[in-house]
Amino acid sequence: MTIRLNVNNEKQTLNVDPEKPLLWVLREDLDLTGAKYGCGAGLCGACTVHVDGVAVRSCVTPVASCIGSEITTIEGLSADGEHPLQRAWVEGNVMQCGYCQPGQLMNAAALLSKNPQPSVEQIRSVMQGNICRCGTYPRIEAAIKKVAGENIENASESE
Repeated sequence: MTIRLNVNNEKQTLNVDPEKPLLWVLREDLDLTGAKYGCGAGLCGACTVHVDGVAVRSCVTPVASCIGSEITTIEGLSADGEHPLQRAWVEGNVMQCGYCQPGQLMNAAALLSKNPQPSVEQIRSVMQGNICRCGTYPRIEAAIKKVAGENIENASESE
């Protein structure tokens, strides 16, 4: 079946099975390998991407459900790696093995786009579904809090 998608602000026309998981369309058909295969059941978060600004597990999302939606992958978060979260991740030395980090970043970006100044409890609640085998949770939380703090500073400067 011919499917038209908007991925990272680029129109894509693909001939794929409409039930094929979005993760595999991204990785195999579009060569966007940032989203990772982890559990295949939507439980670990390694495959997290945005569909219309909402963090979704692409391994359990049929590509047909994304027709007409804006899909953003880690590759589309920032063309030059200068998204505030990406900078905070580097500055905070968040990554260890790095496998889960695209999903962590995408989940955090969805959180901050809806709530630029989340509480620690809100950060923990939203991020708890993203598993990091290396245990970098304190660094992930610190990076999100750093960006949220910058949001607070920027908001007070504009007042």
